[in-house]
Amino acid sequence: MKNRVTIHDVAKEAGVSIATVSKALNDINVVKPATKARVLEAAKRLHYVPNVMGKQLKSGETKMLGFYTNTISGPYFSPLVEAIAKEAEKLGYGVNVFITSDKQVIINSIMGNVVDGIIGFEDLIDEQDIAAIEHEQISAVFIDRKTTRKTVGSVVFDSFTTGEKATNYLLSQGHKRIAFVSGFQGVYDSDERFAGYCKALKLAGIPLEKELLLEGKFEEKAAFQAVENFLTQQKNNWPTAFLAGNDLSAIGIVKGLKALNYKVPQDFSVMGFDGIDLLEYFEPKLTTIKNPIEEQGRLAVHHLVDLIDNKTQGKSFELKGRLVEGKSVKKCERK
Repeated sequence: MKNRVTIHDVAKEAGVSIATVSKALNDINVVKPATKARVLEAAKRLHYVPNVMGKQLKSGETKMLGFYTNTISGPYFSPLVEAIAKEAEKLGYGVNVFITSDKQVIINSIMGNVVDGIIGFEDLIDEQDIAAIEHEQISAVFIDRKTTRKTVGSVVFDSFTTGEKATNYLLSQGHKRIAFVSGFQGVYDSDERFAGYCKALKLAGIPLEKELLLEGKFEEKAAFQAVENFLTQQKNNWPTAFLAGNDLSAIGIVKGLKALNYKVPQDFSVMGFDGIDLLEYFEPKLTTIKNPIEEQGRLAVHHLVDLIDNKTQGKSFELKGRLVEGKSVKKCERK
C-alpha cells in the first residue's frame, strides 16, 4: 500500500523547511509570497491532505457538532437536520449525524472528543448520563426533553399548552368524545400533549375515558392500524374526533378511516401536531398545531455553540406553536 503523503514530502518537494510549509499552509503571514506559492503548488502536485485529527488534538477542538437519533425517517427530521447543518456551517462548524439505537455508541462519541458538543434527540440518554456529561464539562443541548444544567440546555416545543389548545379547539367545535392517539410514553412531546389534553377535558367537566386512548407511535402505519382495530372492535360509543400526537399519526388516522369507508370530516374530525411540509400535498387539508421546527434546530445550534464558547450556562427554551385550521375538523352534530 502506498504511504500517505506527509508534510515532510511537501517540504522536500518545495525545497523548504517543515516549519515553512506549516506556516504557508496555515496562512501565517510571515512567509514570502513566492515561497508560499511554491509550497502550495508542491502540496497540490503531491495531493497533500493535512492531518486533521492531528490538528484537532493540538487545538483541543474538532469544529464538529454531533446530532444523535435512532432514526431520521419522517418529514419532521428533514427540516430539523437541514436547519441544524446550515446554522452550524454559518458558525464555522460541521455536523456529524449519529443514527443508532446503541447507547454505547452515543456515549463513546460524546466522551471520546469526536465532537465539540452534541444535540440530543431520543431518550437513550438518561439523567445519570446527563450528570456524567455535565461532570466532564461537555456541552449538550437536548430537543426531546426539558432540562438545564451548567453545560446542558434544551430547546423544546410548548407541547403542554398546545395539547390543551388543540383539545379546546375540538371542544369549541362541539366535540365531547375526543380520542387521543399518543406517540410513545416517556417521550417529552407525547407526554406533554397528552397532559394538555387531560387538563382541557377536566376543565370542561368531561371524564377521561381509557377506551379512547390509542397508541400511534408517531407513525402513519401504527396510527392506521390503531384506528382500524379500534373502530372494528368498538361497536358503539365512538368518538367524534381524533387528536393525533403528530401529523404523521393524523395522516395514518385519515387513511385508516377511509379504508373503512368513512369520510373526514363528515364522519370523524381529525387533528394533528407539528405542521409538517407534507401536509401541503395531503387531502383533506389537515387542521394542526404548527410548530417552528427549523427555529428549533437553529436555536439548538446557537445555544450549543454559546455553551462551547463559555458564553452562557445551560438554559431551557420553549417554542410556541400556533393553530392552523384546515378542512379535517367540522362542527359536531352528534350528541
